Amino acid sequence: MDAYVEKGAADADDGRPTPPAGTGRQAPPDPVTTDPSDPSSPPEPSDSSGPPDPSDLSGPPEPSGGGIMALSMPYQVVLAVALAVVGVFACVHLAMVFLHVAPSNTLTKRHGQAVDDWVYPEFEQNWKLFAPNPLQQNVSVEVRAELVAADGSRRTTGWIDLTAQDAEAIRHNPMPSHAQQNELRRAVDFYFNSHSEDHTPNGMRGRLSEEYMRRIAMLRLGDRSGEAERVQLRTVTRAVAAPAWGSEKNDTAPSYRDFPWWPVTDADRPAGVDRSRTEAGR
Repeated sequence: MDAYVEKGAADADDGRPTPPAGTGRQAPPDPVTTDPSDPSSPPEPSDSSGPPDPSDLSGPPEPSGGGIMALSMPYQVVLAVALAVVGVFACVHLAMVFLHVAPSNTLTKRHGQAVDDWVYPEFEQNWKLFAPNPLQQNVSVEVRAELVAADGSRRTTGWIDLTAQDAEAIRHNPMPSHAQQNELRRAVDFYFNSHSEDHTPNGMRGRLSEEYMRRIAMLRLGDRSGEAERVQLRTVTRAVAAPAWGSEKNDTAPSYRDFPWWPVTDADRPAGVDRSRTEAGR
């Protein structure tokens, strides 16, 4: 009887009901409490719902600088020098092109040769496409030669269309050469700009243009250049026909301008050409 009273008193003290005897169930264990002042007690888990510590949000350290400043000093110097060279070249190039296309002025009169040497042939500027009256003509260059055979007999070849050869080489070629596109045209412009209407050369540039034209002709003649004693060129100008849907009518008949006959020298012949037949005929 005393044991039962003591047990009931214990149940009343902790406020938990005591399961009836014989049910086989046990009361839940008492919660574990820790004393904060006891160093041997385990630490309580922290509450994650609170605000984060600002020190945890700092992340990895950022680099001190970017771009050029991230390079070492020798690389910075090399890059700065390269940028300076590119900038100077761009400024000089723009100035030369501007003087080339600008109207005649004091600078072009004094330094025109230096401007031409810079621009031609790689940076040539052709503004005729934007002119009020664009080019409406096709100009082709033809050549013929007087050949000397080994027995001394002479014969003159027919006219050979050099422009047609270039056009055939350019057609269906995604990357035609600069010579195929511009060599003949520039040579003819050079000749006309350095000669009078009667083909009289204007100083050294005129004679140089004649040599240039002769050497182009000899290169195009190929193996026959070894027999050539004289060559003659001409330009054939044909107006571009008006479109079929337009009412404009123009004359498409060709007009010819013959150059003089020029004697061929050994310096005009391509390297490696057999000159023995020409020398034997002289």
